[in-house]
Amino acid sequence: MKRIFVLMVLILALGETSFAQDKLDKVPPMVLGNFTDDYGIKYAISDTLWQQLPRTKFHIIRWNVAQQYLIAKNDEANPGDRGLYTRIDFMHFDGMDPWKWGYCLTAYNAKSDKDAEAVAAADRANPKKGCGGYPFSRMKVNENGRTK
Repeated sequence: MKRIFVLMVLILALGETSFAQDKLDKVPPMVLGNFTDDYGIKYAISDTLWQQLPRTKFHIIRWNVAQQYLIAKNDEANPGDRGLYTRIDFMHFDGMDPWKWGYCLTAYNAKSDKDAEAVAAADRANPKKGCGGYPFSRMKVNENGRTK
């Protein structure tokens, strides 16, 4: 009986790992790596952590690739809005080289992940003003290239 229980736990654990990996594979490659925005700010972005260098970190809780946003918890050591929640909307750019994609901090100080997710999406049809009246921050791959 004990062996069956252990076997069931292992099967469930392996199944969850496989499911988690399937979810990670769906993160758009364009947003993973090292970037500089059109304000000169540098970023390091992975499937689990969005870093606005040098001191701001967002711990990614979940990606919604179909609707092009992610939800994250602000790091406790951030200069502002510590421990709150952020929604980051993103979009691909065509014909804006070297700017390949852009993002909008749609919400950055929500009380919960659900509150951040409930904020209306950025207006991708108008990237010059679709981020609360401001442009999306445009991103280009920096000299350090992409992360793996």
